Amino acid sequence: MAKRLTEKENEKLVRGFKSGKTIKALSEEFSFTSVTIIRKLKKNLGVSVYEELHRKNKKSAEANTTKMDRNINSDITGTNSKDSQNKFLDINQIDAYKDENNFIHASEFIEITPLNYEIENTSRKELSSIPISEINFPEMVYMIVDKNIELEIKLLKDYPQWDFLPNSDLNRKTIEIFNDIKVAKRFCKKEQKVIKVPNTDVFRIAAHILISRGISRIVSSEQLIAL
Repeated sequence: MAKRLTEKENEKLVRGFKSGKTIKALSEEFSFTSVTIIRKLKKNLGVSVYEELHRKNKKSAEANTTKMDRNINSDITGTNSKDSQNKFLDINQIDAYKDENNFIHASEFIEITPLNYEIENTSRKELSSIPISEINFPEMVYMIVDKNIELEIKLLKDYPQWDFLPNSDLNRKTIEIFNDIKVAKRFCKKEQKVIKVPNTDVFRIAAHILISRGISRIVSSEQLIAL
């Protein structure tokens, strides 16, 4: 049985997020995936409040990172200054030990054999998405469509839980499926409606059609599925 948060844990999760804790920190604290933490926060706070707090926390984290970088640069500058003074002292010490012929004996050195292999330059394997051939879909799912039964197509960058992916992935076209009709209705706008998909094999059958329309990913509650 999947682990559930108690009412007190839900309250603690929301308080932590409001106080500025990152999704990653909350994920480690409550032993849930980042996607699950985001889903629970959206459920407890509402999508608009979640996104506003997410932007605020992200800006705060970036500001802290910038401040930390300035401190590190300041420390490095101070260290470089000390190193320069030490080098100056070392030169004076060397001058003091020069022999009568004004010759300094070279220190021993070890020759390093050049590296003799090619660096692998293959593309990074994408680990975030799961091929559709490896997915066990539930018997029934739900989707959001407009009044003409056209699928709602979004870019992957429209989903905050996947914003850690590179831009090449974030610009992919996606469709979204829901396991729970209540969750689907929560994201459904007035000009849209929720439809039931009783046979989930249709996604494998129609994969080549979706790809021909530029759709290469299916977003579900906790998974990113590659067509």
